[in-house]
Amino acid sequence: MARAPINVITVEREYGSAGGMFAHDLAAHLGWQLLDSELVARIAHRAGVDPEVAARFDERLDPWYYRYGKIFWQDTSYSTVGPFDERLFDSQRMFTLIHQEIREAAKAGNCVLVGRGAACALAGHPGCFHIFVYATASAKKEWFMRNYPQQANRAEQELAAHDRRRAAVIRKFYQQDWCARSLYHMLLNSCIGTEAMIAAVECAAGICAPAPEIAHAQSSR
Repeated sequence: MARAPINVITVEREYGSAGGMFAHDLAAHLGWQLLDSELVARIAHRAGVDPEVAARFDERLDPWYYRYGKIFWQDTSYSTVGPFDERLFDSQRMFTLIHQEIREAAKAGNCVLVGRGAACALAGHPGCFHIFVYATASAKKEWFMRNYPQQANRAEQELAAHDRRRAAVIRKFYQQDWCARSLYHMLLNSCIGTEAMIAAVECAAGICAPAPEIAHAQSSR
């Protein structure tokens, strides 16, 4: 049975692995749409909340004190709360909308989706290729210290904390292990460099970038 041609790529990534930048470069190389922070902006618009509010729940679970507060906010005595009250926007609402956006993007095709459980949301979906980007501990630490010199002494703790938060979201909403090899078609060590990573993906997924003149015509539309 012939495999559906690949027109959606998901990129999950360890914090500090430069997986997000790789996804950006891959999308640009293929002439496809990149959906990273753009997903959060779409959710904010769809939910009618400030983008900063949506960003607070991006790949995060609700803090314990929010869960307790929500009980009171949803009590019948608070029936005046409107449908777009930001107090009622939480990780569950974020997940539901993100899941919908990911599925809709996959239907449209020709896109690179970054994180947010896209590999889980599109597991078994025809035409999808799932990638996990990682890096050595030293490479991630070097990246963090270069980008956040004021927190250099907390590099290892911050790197680990970000990945724990991402893993917790996937575990809660998809009952999956975030870095399980079975979720992905390809694991890439970003230390080989972006060009080598893109070449490996093109070969494994059986796709290639459009010719320069075609890419230019598409970008000018």
